[in-house]
Amino acid sequence: MSVFVIDDNEIMAECVARVVSDVIGSSTGNSVRVFSDAISAMGALDGEKLPGLIFLDVLLDGPDGFTFLNELASYTDTAQIPVVIISSLDFSGKNLSGYGVVGVLDKSSMKPEDIKRYVQEYAS
Repeated sequence: MSVFVIDDNEIMAECVARVVSDVIGSSTGNSVRVFSDAISAMGALDGEKLPGLIFLDVLLDGPDGFTFLNELASYTDTAQIPVVIISSLDFSGKNLSGYGVVGVLDKSSMKPEDIKRYVQEYAS
């Protein structure tokens, strides 16, 4: 099982990756991959080893997280990957399920338990 963390804030990305690693462990085949931009993450999507879950910041340098979501949704295999948005933007009242978004975490108030909950539900 692999989990992608896509965030151009290096500290935030490493914090999320650390929590994910604690949950999925280091068993053979389990990994957390961190990307600072959408292009690198799209390039790493391999049809044979798709991630089980993606944590995505939408305000990225270059193509933003919405562009990434559109790209994921355009392929049948990647459209099935659950995505958790991590952002300071307010998404309340927005239905993003058509893009595979299973949840939104507010960067200013999220806790490690919030990340763990999504990993346990979707990537374990």
